[in-house]
Amino acid sequence: MTITLPTTGERYRPGKLLCIGRNYARHAAEMKSDVPSQPMVFLKPSTALIGSGDTVVIPPQSSEVHHELELVAVIGKGGKNIPAGDALEHVAGYALGLDMTARDVQQKAKDKRHPWSVAKGFDTFAPLGEFIPTDGVADVQDILLRLTVNREVRQEGSTADMIFPVADLIAYCSTIFTLEPGDLLYTGTPEGVGPVSDGDVLNATADGFPTLSIRVKSA
Repeated sequence: MTITLPTTGERYRPGKLLCIGRNYARHAAEMKSDVPSQPMVFLKPSTALIGSGDTVVIPPQSSEVHHELELVAVIGKGGKNIPAGDALEHVAGYALGLDMTARDVQQKAKDKRHPWSVAKGFDTFAPLGEFIPTDGVADVQDILLRLTVNREVRQEGSTADMIFPVADLIAYCSTIFTLEPGDLLYTGTPEGVGPVSDGDVLNATADGFPTLSIRVKSA
C-alpha cells in the first residue's frame, strides 16, 4: 500500500510503522499493565496496511483479534534527534488508524517473555484512513476519537489524555530510528479495546477526519 503526503502530493510506500503501546493511562489499566515511564515502541510491517473500505482478516492462528483505535501521524520531513519543540514541523498530516492485535497470540508470547511482533504484524492488521494536512488540525492534543462496531460505540477518547504527546513521541522515536518521509506513527489507543468477529463493520471517526470504515472476515 502506498500513501500520499497531503502537503506535497508525493506518494510513498511507508518504510516504518512505529507504534506506541500504553499511551493512555486508562488503556494501560484495562490491560492490567503499568503506565510506562518512557514511550513503549514496537513495529508493524508495511504489509499490514490496508485502506478504508478494505477487510481485516482474522488469521487461522488466532481466535481473539482486538481493535485498537489510534491517531496516526505521517512523517513528511525526515530527521534524527529531532527536538520536541520542532517535532510537529516534521509531520505532513494525520489520519485515523487501527492497530489490530491477535490478543491470544500476544498473551502467549508475553507469558513466555517472547517478542510479540507476530500478534501485531499479520496482513491487514494496520487499517489506515485518508490523511488530512496538519493545517486541518487545530490542536493535535485535542481530538476526540471514536470507534463503533456494528454501530455500537466501543472506544471513545481524547488525544488530550495521551501520556506522551505526539511531539514527544516523534522526538523520542527519532533518537532511535532515523525518521524518513512516509514513515507512520501510530500514537496509542484509548480504553475500550475489544474483540472483533466475522462480519463486523468498524467505523472510526473524529471531527474533520474522513471516516475509516472496514469489515472483518475470518480466513
